[in-house]
Amino acid sequence: MLLRRVIGDALRARRQAQHRTLREVSTAANVSLGYLSEIERGQKEASSELLAAICEALGAALSEVLRDVSDTLAHAEDLPRVLVPVGAPESESTAETAVPEPAPASAEARLSRGAQKSKVSVDAKLSVAVHHDGPLRTTLRATRNPREVVYAA
Repeated sequence: MLLRRVIGDALRARRQAQHRTLREVSTAANVSLGYLSEIERGQKEASSELLAAICEALGAALSEVLRDVSDTLAHAEDLPRVLVPVGAPESESTAETAVPEPAPASAEARLSRGAQKSKVSVDAKLSVAVHHDGPLRTTLRATRNPREVVYAA
């Protein structure tokens, strides 16, 4: 889990809870809209000065935001690892129940849609894909054929 993503998620959650736009907060914090957007998406590291300015623009103490970030990290560390990244060694119990992966390239490409992919399993009847869309968001998508989505969450 990247610290910059958790910080970005905390800042975005506070901004959205106040029903404020990126433009409003970026103007108040004296930072470009694009840069603030990149910080919220976890693509850029915010300096301590910039983080303090953004927190002030949001009317929040820096310590409150960092406490939220710390709580999120602590919670994530306490969770058992349910998903195994691609390329990671599988446990014996997982290996015994794993579905063979003769996934054609088109099925894999269709399921990925630009998200960071963790695992794709395909057999003759069902395709399952797991994507990590962010530090706190994972998407599971199951399809029976190219057009019939069984489950997406």
